[in-house]
Amino acid sequence: MPYFVYQIAEDKQLEMLEKHEKYREARTRVRELRAEQPEGSGELIRLIHAGTQMEAERLLLTPREVPVEGDD
Repeated sequence: MPYFVYQIAEDKQLEMLEKHEKYREARTRVRELRAEQPEGSGELIRLIHAGTQMEAERLLLTPREVPVEGDD
């Protein structure tokens, strides 16, 4: 499964920037892109591992459940 690099705007608009087959390449590129961002930028650079671009976008847009502390 490939690794997708996305830019997420403040209004939750997704833009796929790149696709990589190897994790290390993707991780390095994400770090480079984050370093290039202007300080105070509201945009996020995210790395996601998914089978397809549509699956990656669905995963990025699905809100995570907040874990309940002490619920063991």
